[in-house]
Amino acid sequence: MTSASYPDTRLLIDNEWCDAVSGKTLNVINPATGKPIGKVAHAGIADLDRALDAAQRGFQAWRRMPANERAAIMRKAAGLVRERAADIARVLTQEQGKPFVEARGEVLAGADIIEWFADEGRRVYGRIVPSRNLNAQQLVIKEPVGPVAAFTPWNFPINQIVRKLGAALASGCSFLVKAPEETPASPAALLQAFVDAGVPKGTVGLVFGDPAEISGYLIPHPIIRKVTFTGSTPVGKQLAAMAGAHMKRATMELGGHAPVIVAEDADVELAVKASGGAKFRNAGQVCISPTRFLVHNSIRDAFAKAMVKHAESLKVGDGLAEGTTLGPLANARRLSAMAKVIEDARATGATVATGGERVGSEGNFFAPTVLTDVSLESDVFNNEPFGPIAAIRGFDTIEEAIAEANRLPYGLAGYAYTKSIKNLHLLSHQLEVGMLWVNQPATPTPEMPFGGVKDSGYGSEGGPEAMEAYLVTKAVSVTAV
Repeated sequence: MTSASYPDTRLLIDNEWCDAVSGKTLNVINPATGKPIGKVAHAGIADLDRALDAAQRGFQAWRRMPANERAAIMRKAAGLVRERAADIARVLTQEQGKPFVEARGEVLAGADIIEWFADEGRRVYGRIVPSRNLNAQQLVIKEPVGPVAAFTPWNFPINQIVRKLGAALASGCSFLVKAPEETPASPAALLQAFVDAGVPKGTVGLVFGDPAEISGYLIPHPIIRKVTFTGSTPVGKQLAAMAGAHMKRATMELGGHAPVIVAEDADVELAVKASGGAKFRNAGQVCISPTRFLVHNSIRDAFAKAMVKHAESLKVGDGLAEGTTLGPLANARRLSAMAKVIEDARATGATVATGGERVGSEGNFFAPTVLTDVSLESDVFNNEPFGPIAAIRGFDTIEEAIAEANRLPYGLAGYAYTKSIKNLHLLSHQLEVGMLWVNQPATPTPEMPFGGVKDSGYGSEGGPEAMEAYLVTKAVSVTAV
């Protein structure tokens, strides 16, 4: 596949693309080459004030539109995203690194999410409550909370926006997103589809710049009524505290460290195929990526051998190159982080069964890695690696595996492989996670809840539950006179 041209990205304010008032820009780097491929506008306070004013006016227009009309515009936007999927995916791959087939899949899944929320917005119902006074009527009304400030990461620049955008717009809220400076053009293409579909001016907005400055200004601002963030646990805690200080609603989808429990009776071939595919997707830079592989000691060696074979079958390269199945890490910082994880794993007794090193001298490529005999004291078993590293450790009883899975403060996703109804019952009820997939890869469909527990955040970005965070409940009682 040939390389595509990469556009410079501006700010979206009041349905118009514009430069920052200061004229400041940042370079966008292709992680496959380490070289600049474009620029993105860097917003200042003056730009944020304009964006906030537009979001307030956009909210007033969008909330007054009937739900079926909002749904029609959202469905039109989803259709445009689907039509433009290949072009958006090429841009996404250039700025983020993931293989084109993964990028295209992300864009198409984003269209599905938009469509699902468009329809769900038509099912936001209130209710009539029988009154104790027969001359009175009691109503419960659901209304949009107001303009939303969203903060999204670089690992899934389309997916992480549409989960927030879909619920916000379907509820009647306007939406202002601070998208990642590393991957700006694909979010811009996403929001362009909404502008082209006919959303009122200011209903959607897009800014880039200094993350701390933007969050520190938007979250306390009186126009913003709802905050939603996907990212690391430490940053999420800071933003949640800021939102709480200003009585703002918040949805937090934070870091994970997903356990994979492979029971004694598991289908090893299935476990390796499903969990291996999930592990190395997007070079392991996935919040729900399986990371701690807990394998029954009776099948541990067979599982490790098969996982090594799977890892070594992957083709590392530029995401736009034909046949690539593992792209580069997003930035050079991730290379340094992986090197430290491997060094620590070796120092604490682990064996590097395959990989464990950088690939080539250009770009941010790191070999798919399998670690065995990993210590509980190792960094990789205590902190999310966020890279292409599968760490394997044995266990003797399912209870022991569950205890280890629950040991950490994270609770986003979990995986298990077993044929036992007893094991399934234990896992379903005792694993402290927001999402559990058994005998299958991750399938985060729009209609299912998506979110974590403990330090992995709170609130849902999927299913009907996602809508509640964007709605306020009003009680109305009317007496006839």
